[in-house]
Amino acid sequence: MLLAVEEKDREIRIDKYLANQMPDSSRSSLQKLIKEEHILLLPGNTALSKTPIPVKSNYKVAPGDQIMVELPEAVKPEILAENIPLDILYEDSDLIVVNKPKGMVVHPCPGHYTGTLVNALMYHCKDDLSGINGVMRPGIVHRIDMNTTGSLLVCKNDYSHNYLAEQLKVHSITRKYRAIVHGNIREEQGTVDAPVGRHPIDRKKMAVNYKNGKDAVTHYRVLRHFEKFTYIECQLETGRTHQIRVHMSSIGHPLLGDDVYGPSRCPYSLQGQTLHAMVLGFIHPATKAYMEFTAPLPDYFRHLLEVLQG
Repeated sequence: MLLAVEEKDREIRIDKYLANQMPDSSRSSLQKLIKEEHILLLPGNTALSKTPIPVKSNYKVAPGDQIMVELPEAVKPEILAENIPLDILYEDSDLIVVNKPKGMVVHPCPGHYTGTLVNALMYHCKDDLSGINGVMRPGIVHRIDMNTTGSLLVCKNDYSHNYLAEQLKVHSITRKYRAIVHGNIREEQGTVDAPVGRHPIDRKKMAVNYKNGKDAVTHYRVLRHFEKFTYIECQLETGRTHQIRVHMSSIGHPLLGDDVYGPSRCPYSLQGQTLHAMVLGFIHPATKAYMEFTAPLPDYFRHLLEVLQG
């Protein structure tokens, strides 16, 4: 990859410049590439060097610089099938709908190569998973966060995967979530229509981003008011990363337990945000009939509602 530094980027430190140009890469991974001399520099003043040289970690880019990024070939770890119990809401020869528990990562990623939903699916489904998303995400059409519970759709063949992915693309899949948020929402229902993209400073977070974000729409309605919290239903029109968490935080009502987009301290002993993917509806790829499934609230969520009700 070859990057040409423009005037607007003058005096930006090299790792920050690369993070702006490569938003899918973390700052730490880019710093590792610099340290291992995978980032080469041909200065704008070519009199300094006629051949690319390894860039220093504290280098500040200048207009005319050419940055050469050599990405080492990724070595994909072997993903093992694991006998992990699944809460199956529905299954046939084309797809499976599971009720994902809290704390389970959907697909393998750095730090989570075992114990994921994919590991469990590979054991349960054997070779009957679509291959469109590659060996790391077989069958996965969409995902939910590690600490979000609820219904998730998995495809067993490529035709079903493509058919359902198209429904996601045109926003025709029904996705209703239950959440508890901080504060008392005055209006009984509303819509947050604000683009979501990578946070401009903290690359591990998402944010309402009008410059580089993608269209995102969340509809919400109040189910119950408590003294300091509100129990709501959120229906997704789009499905951006952390969409509900970002949208509700942006209007001053972050999810209870969400220490990324809400208060760092939680008044209750929780494992992440109180968010549950309750209803999932779609047109079946084979029968062409509309199907809808409901994942019951997990025990911790029901108990918390009882506590808040007093």
